[in-house]
Amino acid sequence: MRNDCLSALLTWLLITPSAAGVSEANPYMMSEEAARVLIALPEAGKNNEISSNGSVPVTGVESIDKNHKDKEREKPALLVEPVLNGDSTVNTEADVVSEVAYIESENLNDVEDVDTSLKTLLAGLESKDWVSVCEALNDVRRLSLFHKEAMVDMLGNVISLIVKSLKNPRSAVCKTAIMASADIFKAYCDSIVDSMDPLLVQLLLKSSQDKRFVCEAAEKALIAMTTWVSPSLLLPKLQPNLKHRNPRIRAKASSCFSRSVQRLGVEGIKAYGIEKLIQIAASQLSDQLPESREAARTLLLELQNIYEKTLNVTPAAVSDEDPETISWEHFCQSKLSPLSAQAVIRVTNLTREGIVLGS
Repeated sequence: MRNDCLSALLTWLLITPSAAGVSEANPYMMSEEAARVLIALPEAGKNNEISSNGSVPVTGVESIDKNHKDKEREKPALLVEPVLNGDSTVNTEADVVSEVAYIESENLNDVEDVDTSLKTLLAGLESKDWVSVCEALNDVRRLSLFHKEAMVDMLGNVISLIVKSLKNPRSAVCKTAIMASADIFKAYCDSIVDSMDPLLVQLLLKSSQDKRFVCEAAEKALIAMTTWVSPSLLLPKLQPNLKHRNPRIRAKASSCFSRSVQRLGVEGIKAYGIEKLIQIAASQLSDQLPESREAARTLLLELQNIYEKTLNVTPAAVSDEDPETISWEHFCQSKLSPLSAQAVIRVTNLTREGIVLGS
């Protein structure tokens, strides 16, 4: 049957040279199109019938040609497709194989040679090879934990390069830099206050709008910052970020500000100024994000508690004045605009009533 089909096709092609794509200049030269049809015939014969008069249905030939073109389009352009990061950068084969170990601080080992590590540290942090940068960042962590005095003189340069790594689009570099920041806060405490402004902004940003595991690491670094840096030095650094144009940065700054105020204690709050703190918290109550508003409520409750317990008035003052004038409500009304005072009083009273009902 197949031989009969071939014979019929050849007969048709000889009778109709133009259908076979034969060139008039060279009658022995068959076009590529006709050759492809001829080669594809055995497959097409299974699905297409040839008429008894020896002609091949045109639809069958067109179907063969269409299927051939479809198969050509389906062929992949690359044998191996590039692997994309979450940040849409292309991984090379080495990148796919290489993995960066995120080592917790308590599991870090000391550097093998302090002098060698110090000499190569800045070059490693500036390297164009991201794996080398991660290794240098881990050396920063080791030196901070085991030899912090040895790195004091170059700490400013190190922090600048850590900020650069925090801006790196590769998540592995970014997270390792965040972990290095947390270890630096723990090791150097107040010593880094003068050079921490760009570091602070990047950590606030990374904790709010990056991949989840990066956000979690940045949140831990911010908690380390509010734990190890004195609140009296940290609050002035945080305050400008409470008015940042990015609402997410404002929200994270509000949370850090609230945590730091709670570490001030009564004397620290007196020194910083409770009036100033109430005004700052009141301004955050109307912020765009819930995190900012929640941090403001927490701070106001803390300030109310301290005011009513320790910063109210002495017994002598109570006897001379109407106690009503020095209540929390009257204090807020005297220090804030009417709308802000009303918002603060409503928040603190509602929260207090909720605590009483729940107890």
